[in-house]
Amino acid sequence: RMDKNMDTHLDTPVYYIEGRTDRAGNKIGSLLTELYAKSDSNFEELVFLCIGSDRITGDSLGPLIGHRLAKEHLNRCCIYGTLANPVHALNLQETVESVKKEHPNSLTVAIDASLGSKKHQGFVTVGQGSLEPGLGVKKKLPPVGDISITGIVNLSGAFEHFLLQTTRLSTVMELADAIVSGILVAHRQYFGTRRPSLLAFFHPEEERRRSLTKLTPLSAESAAARPKGS
Repeated sequence: RMDKNMDTHLDTPVYYIEGRTDRAGNKIGSLLTELYAKSDSNFEELVFLCIGSDRITGDSLGPLIGHRLAKEHLNRCCIYGTLANPVHALNLQETVESVKKEHPNSLTVAIDASLGSKKHQGFVTVGQGSLEPGLGVKKKLPPVGDISITGIVNLSGAFEHFLLQTTRLSTVMELADAIVSGILVAHRQYFGTRRPSLLAFFHPEEERRRSLTKLTPLSAESAAARPKGS
């Protein structure tokens, strides 16, 4: 199953993929391949910016993905944010500056956890456009990423920090499995044999999304249905 939002910042679609399905990795990979190919930048390498903290279960999605990607030693790919060296709101700006300096001709894929509506818990979002970190530490930081991936780890609403701390590890691991699988599929497709576009076969619906570090508004639905973070 797949849904779509409209990111008001870039007016581009955001697709929702159910993370626990058998073909989630293939769907994520096909979408990423399309977004790589449609990117305005003539990039020479990919940078995966995996945002989150290893100290909170619900916020550990990014570091888990970075940890696993780093073990793959992917050609033309650089990984920032792992379990050993997480990238979070407090050191994100410094990391982004380092990425710009060290990888000037790169395409950055920002990855983060998120909270959302009950029907989208356990879904992965993929879209062209950035995440806007900083809200978690009340800092105004610039948007990060040319492409964004989020995993909806729990429900949005009251006591969000408590929800992040009590998020089931199995949910985070399912999302990490799907996202890592998708990234590996996209790497093979983009740097190897290309496949026809599958975007026309996905049927989306409207919602709102919010990364764990800052809100990124997408539509005008009710607050109860908005995926959001701390």
